[in-house]
Amino acid sequence: MNTVMNPSATDHQSLWQRAVQVMPGGVNSPVRAFGSVGGTPRFMSQGEGAYLQDQEGRRYLDFMNSWGPLILGHAHPEVVQAVQQSAALGTSFGASCEVELQLAEAVTRLSPVADMVRFVSSGTEATMSALRLARAATGRDAFLKFDGCYHGHGDSFLVKAGSGLATFGTSSSAGVPEAVAGLTGVLPLADETSLKTWFQANGERTAAVFVEGIPANCGLLPQARSWWQCLTELCRQAGCLLIVDEVITGFRLSEGGFCQRENIEADLVTYGKVIGGGLPVGAYGGRRDLMEQVAPTGSVYQAGTLSGNPVAMSAGLATLQAMQATDVETGRNGWQQLEHLGSHWQSLLEPLLKREKDAGRPLTLVREGSLFWLCFETENAPKAFHEIPAEGAQRYAQFFHALCERGVMFAPSAYEVGFLSTAMTEADLEFAANALGEALEISR
Repeated sequence: MNTVMNPSATDHQSLWQRAVQVMPGGVNSPVRAFGSVGGTPRFMSQGEGAYLQDQEGRRYLDFMNSWGPLILGHAHPEVVQAVQQSAALGTSFGASCEVELQLAEAVTRLSPVADMVRFVSSGTEATMSALRLARAATGRDAFLKFDGCYHGHGDSFLVKAGSGLATFGTSSSAGVPEAVAGLTGVLPLADETSLKTWFQANGERTAAVFVEGIPANCGLLPQARSWWQCLTELCRQAGCLLIVDEVITGFRLSEGGFCQRENIEADLVTYGKVIGGGLPVGAYGGRRDLMEQVAPTGSVYQAGTLSGNPVAMSAGLATLQAMQATDVETGRNGWQQLEHLGSHWQSLLEPLLKREKDAGRPLTLVREGSLFWLCFETENAPKAFHEIPAEGAQRYAQFFHALCERGVMFAPSAYEVGFLSTAMTEADLEFAANALGEALEISR
């Protein structure tokens, strides 16, 4: 017989003890278990603007922002209003609705890649569907990804690199058949030689190359323009599709995301996070000739009961509209405001970085717009996963808890990035910088 212990308890330890009895590891996404930083996970009760509040009543300036979707911060009034109005009319129809059309029009108008778009319910669904489409369009089975890039938890993407630079992979998760993993190639980032070697050996059987716009799931690893040019040219020569995963960077780095900012000519693109305004969403889009191969106009099947859900579509549309609006006081739209805040944040951290370097505790800040990452134990920004010092994770664990104690929430992993939101103010960032300076002193 199942029983619930202390149903009225609000402390984290009591909630955690209950959670591990009914959910694997006590969580619904592994990083939330605090496995890499230690301690008891914090249970959140509400968010408002730039701040989160946990079940015990502590407030935190939030740099996770739900891992990226909350570009406007928590419970933005216009998003909340859109959700409430939509939910009052019905939470799901299982049929077409005008708001999904409106969001599709907004996405295709802003995206330099997507002539057409198909909405799904998660980034994982988006990448799985884009891979299926690429295989159908090219008649090839193999595809290539990069070490340190994350494209959701679809079987084909949960693969490590093989023993050589140009080999196919083996699964990094139980339950993925070797036959599936064997169709996935994995290369290191920032290595044009390995790219050329791969395409010489495997180009004719490669359906697609998947790459994050800015790899941001294992540190923040922006790639050189020359690397992107090399990759694009090799894809074109081999007749395989270039698929840019913008689940994180889409509509965050700029109005049209990474591909717009860097003028990348992708064939397909995947989106998520921001276009759901905090509700579950994903999307894939691309050239019209490719997207018309998706059912019902084509033979590539993909469907979803909650795809185009009216509440999620309303939240995403309200988010994009709010980002496009110009603030009367600042004269900036949302993306311009985020760049302003990012620049201010960087200027606040630079003296701390120098202090740490002078003290023999190297620390590097990598920032791309409203995305940022602190890499411990190195003076040079890594460009590939293997360049990230493993010893930095131990110091980060101490740093993370010291920050929490001072009312600042970073991700509970040394390899995850931080996100700014338009709800933050310069004063918020100054408060965070002071807390960060103290946390660095403690986490020697």
